[in-house]
Amino acid sequence: MFNVDYKKLTLSFNEFYDVSNGVMPHYGEYCLLELKTGTYTAGGWLPSGDGNNGEFIRGTADTVDSKEVVRWHSLERYDLSGSLKKEEVKRINLGAEEEGSPNVRFEKFKSFADKKYPKEEQFCLLIMKDGTLAAGRWNKWRNEAGGAFIYSSALASHGWDEVWAWTPLGPDDTFEAEEELKNEIKQEKKRNKNAAVDPELFKYGTDVNVYYEKALEKLKEEFDWATLPMMKKKTPVWEIARLHGNYVFGQISEGYYDNSKIVTPWTEGKTSDEFIEFLYRYTRDTVEHSNPEEKFKFGTDIDVYLKKAFNNVKKDYRWLDKKMLENTWQYDIRKVKGDFEFVRRYPPEKKYSVYDVESAERFIESVEYVYQNAALMANKTVASYAVSFGHISLHGWNLERYAFYKLKSGDYKVSVTAGDRTTGGSRDFFITPYCFEAKTYEEFLDRYLEIVPDYSFGLGKKELLPDKKLQEFLGY
Repeated sequence: MFNVDYKKLTLSFNEFYDVSNGVMPHYGEYCLLELKTGTYTAGGWLPSGDGNNGEFIRGTADTVDSKEVVRWHSLERYDLSGSLKKEEVKRINLGAEEEGSPNVRFEKFKSFADKKYPKEEQFCLLIMKDGTLAAGRWNKWRNEAGGAFIYSSALASHGWDEVWAWTPLGPDDTFEAEEELKNEIKQEKKRNKNAAVDPELFKYGTDVNVYYEKALEKLKEEFDWATLPMMKKKTPVWEIARLHGNYVFGQISEGYYDNSKIVTPWTEGKTSDEFIEFLYRYTRDTVEHSNPEEKFKFGTDIDVYLKKAFNNVKKDYRWLDKKMLENTWQYDIRKVKGDFEFVRRYPPEKKYSVYDVESAERFIESVEYVYQNAALMANKTVASYAVSFGHISLHGWNLERYAFYKLKSGDYKVSVTAGDRTTGGSRDFFITPYCFEAKTYEEFLDRYLEIVPDYSFGLGKKELLPDKKLQEFLGY
């Protein structure tokens, strides 16, 4: 790479331009900035109005107003690669050093090669591996090594592997807020080392299962099938955690940007018995709809349920065969934490996860939906007809396409596409043989619109009945 020892290197910035003189960078030019606070940062120039006012962009919603800047120095006009190849170089002047002119030096450079990393949200001066200069705010990648320096809007960044050496610039509000948060987390850990136990709130100790079990006793009076695993299907579950130096009943979630634990405390009462009553109410609906006699009314052999679903779908989707289902959800019934559960996995995954439904009928219906989609995907289209229509608004979305397809098997489906300015989606509907048992096209539409109703999908009998080409396409 380069031969200079970055630990002993000094960069001297000598070509500053005073903002008060009305000399500003070119549009988008990235600059080192000296602020009125005496600290340093960097940003890309975005002028407004007469060109002397504007802001320097550091990132999304992260800017410095030109009124806060004393002077600026370009970072884009230099290529240090020639100097960095000379082992004896200890100092590099950026512009001629003149007596009486502003001179700012940066040193104490560090390198990722030595496993040195900036602090989170720290804005840094960068020497890139191609010898150019840059700057950016450090963001460590979540749950993995490395990170990036954000330097512009839309999260434009310099990857850590593009940077040869870095050194911090001055602190700012974003960095100080991050440091304050880290300090709060540190203080919180310190307070929680010897957390206090409220005897009224934790009359039965600090094992949350004791409280779940006491609530379970009450549930069993109504639902003899109630179990602890059933109760804990109601998520998020409640735990006993430490918060602000006290034990609390709380729900724990993970911070989005880091691995910190966020505790949301229970606030609906002040005693153990009130919490037990709350747990009873909190889990009651889940337990009520987990009756194993309803859920597994056809036993615990998964093949019984899958066969029912297959036969139900086969009535209309006559071409369906089991080979078409090999790459769809795979199901089983297994014991999970002591209770039987429907479980599923999607190939090629090997691990099953709980698929929680309240009844055997609901499970079979959900499997039927999977089998129907698999059958439609396997049946190639051989012809199509797109219905013409004007502007149609569907609950905030605009109807974009409404097309009928004839399938290889001789059956038909319809595909409806709608969207707004930023997103959209399509949905396919199989037109069941029952619809084609109608003797007239009008009677067909009456049956068809029960599957694809006009109030949901935009076109009704008024629009479809006069369409002679559609009538002919559907065989009427």
